Amino acid sequence: MRLVLGTRNRKKRAEIVEILGDLGIELCDLSSWPDFPEIEETGTTFAENARIKAIAVARGTNSWALGEDSGLVVPVLGGAPGVYSARYAGKQGDDAANNAKLLAELAKFPPDQRDAYYVCTAALADPAGEIHAVVEGRCWGRMIDKPRGSGGFGYDPLFEIPEYHRTFGELSAHVKHALSHRGRALAQLRPVLRKIATTQPV
Repeated sequence: MRLVLGTRNRKKRAEIVEILGDLGIELCDLSSWPDFPEIEETGTTFAENARIKAIAVARGTNSWALGEDSGLVVPVLGGAPGVYSARYAGKQGDDAANNAKLLAELAKFPPDQRDAYYVCTAALADPAGEIHAVVEGRCWGRMIDKPRGSGGFGYDPLFEIPEYHRTFGELSAHVKHALSHRGRALAQLRPVLRKIATTQPV
């Protein structure tokens, strides 16, 4: 079974491979299709964007596809950055600029008002573009005032898990995957993927 991940983000692909790689499924991303057009994330929710990506990738590559949309939600900021997490400061995927904007927005709030959570919604589509599963994972933490750690990506160096007194940028990949929004979402997909993989023609 080949599963195409609806991303060109190498760090996101690496995380997904680490989480699902033991299933014996061929995992690849859109870098294998250099002419594949950028997918417009026109949804207003993580679930809508995940579905849009899954359907577009499945039909465009004639493969099973995983569309995933994830982001950070900070209640004191009205839910921002939310679905705009990757382009919060304007440019898609500019982690430094996004983190700087978030810190500026949070500057007026004390530590006890900086609770936040990550959300990951993943949608699985067959080669015809039919959705077979949509799952969601969440992970609660709080935002600190300066980055710590060099692991992960996005807002990870600012997102602290209180029970561990460590940010996602500091935790090992093994621990992060056990706790993270992406790990929790993809864990729900494992039995679905395993069942599909065993029924695919050789």
